[in-house]
Amino acid sequence: MAKKVMLEKHKDVARIDQEDKRTHGWYVRVRFQGTTHSKFFSDGKCGGRYSSLLAALTWRDTMEIKLGKVRTDKHLVTVSNTTTGVVGVRFNEKLNRYEVSWVNRLGKQGKTSVSVNKNGKEKAFQIACEIRKTKEAERLNA
Repeated sequence: MAKKVMLEKHKDVARIDQEDKRTHGWYVRVRFQGTTHSKFFSDGKCGGRYSSLLAALTWRDTMEIKLGKVRTDKHLVTVSNTTTGVVGVRFNEKLNRYEVSWVNRLGKQGKTSVSVNKNGKEKAFQIACEIRKTKEAERLNA
């Protein structure tokens, strides 16, 4: 049972191992209604890798209850506050490009960008929307 918990991926929990800084533990980030709550659980302070993972999962679940967030391990695709009107496609003015993001059927985040300088604004937007449409179809039909 212990090995299964360690090998699974846990939503909103990431492993951090930085040998040069002697930092080992689990980083939890709970996002809800535009606010992010985060905490790091050190292996050393929690009594080992497994104990720190259990502490991290307990904190995540408790924080979600406190915030009123529904507990789920599914990756949810929500409407973003993009000005393009297309979920997963946003315009980055600073870098002058359209950024495309998606979640694949395994729940892994993917992203790419399309240059306005190379394609022109209208063509770049069309390409970005087509990428998003293709990736969303792959997620739903695969």
